[in-house]
Amino acid sequence: MIDFDGDDGIDLRSDTLTRPTPAMYGRIVSAKLGDDGLDHDPTAYELEETTATLLRKEAALFVPSCTMANLLAVLVQVQRSEQILLEASAHMITTERGAATLTGAFFLGLPGHDGALDLDRLDDALRPSASPLRTALVAVETTHNAAGGMVPSLSHMAAVADMARKAGIPVHCDGARLFNAAIHLGVDPAIVAEPLDTISICLSKGLSAPVGAVLVGSARVIDAARRLRKMIGGTQRQVGIAAAAGLEALTTMVPRLAEDHARARELADGITALGSPLTAQTPQTNIVQVDVSRTGRDAESWVADLDAAGLRVRPLGTNRLRLVTHRHIEPADIPRALIAFRRCLDGAA
Repeated sequence: MIDFDGDDGIDLRSDTLTRPTPAMYGRIVSAKLGDDGLDHDPTAYELEETTATLLRKEAALFVPSCTMANLLAVLVQVQRSEQILLEASAHMITTERGAATLTGAFFLGLPGHDGALDLDRLDDALRPSASPLRTALVAVETTHNAAGGMVPSLSHMAAVADMARKAGIPVHCDGARLFNAAIHLGVDPAIVAEPLDTISICLSKGLSAPVGAVLVGSARVIDAARRLRKMIGGTQRQVGIAAAAGLEALTTMVPRLAEDHARARELADGITALGSPLTAQTPQTNIVQVDVSRTGRDAESWVADLDAAGLRVRPLGTNRLRLVTHRHIEPADIPRALIAFRRCLDGAA
């Protein structure tokens, strides 16, 4: 039996824990730098051009976080007192909300399943008579965080875009983990991005860059977003130091995301094999949700007990745990994590 005595434990709280690779540090040292608020930082410009080309869009903008990328997408495309349609548990509506605060726009959460919008309800909401407010944007999310990293199908995304386009409304994608979605679907990331007007991607999750995100879209939208970025404090000077790590992440780290997915499936299968009263959702990507509602203990209690057993996880509401695999989770860590769950079930933690 594997023991945790004297071990630092295993951290499955988030893939944002990932640290830069040696190659990223090397690229930072050799990065060409400029003033991105004046005539562009050359490395940031290269990252923007690389991302736009990768997703087959006209232009891109490097920003400090995916939250800012989503905010800029709304600021550019939605006016005060206009409406944004999105799935009710989407990250933009449940967590970020800055767009609503800063723009006066309204978020209308629609029902969905596994992170995908209910197309009938979307169709109803897109009718001009459905609301006194003008709908200015439809937002989708892939992978869908609250749904456990689920990936809406390509046909679903195309259907959403087609419905919105017929109504003359653009579609934004919160694509913080879009590359995980592409790996799951087995397609080029540009295929996922193809029907979407604007997309945000995060570099500092599974791709392991230390910081940063990119907003992609048309040249018109990105030009407007660049001006607005300055207004909300997003202009950075010699930002090529961060962009260099992002370039390394974008060009070398995407294929290895499949390893995270495989370990998440192994982890979920192992938890399920422990038997009732634990239930683990079968993951599509790198997020595992565990239902603890039948254990007699709430999620916060499980978090504390697992921490004592050498495993760090996060609560998701009252009755669920959230576990995220990432680059620093080794194959041997999965059976060790399962031992921690077994100990907590047996009351040994």
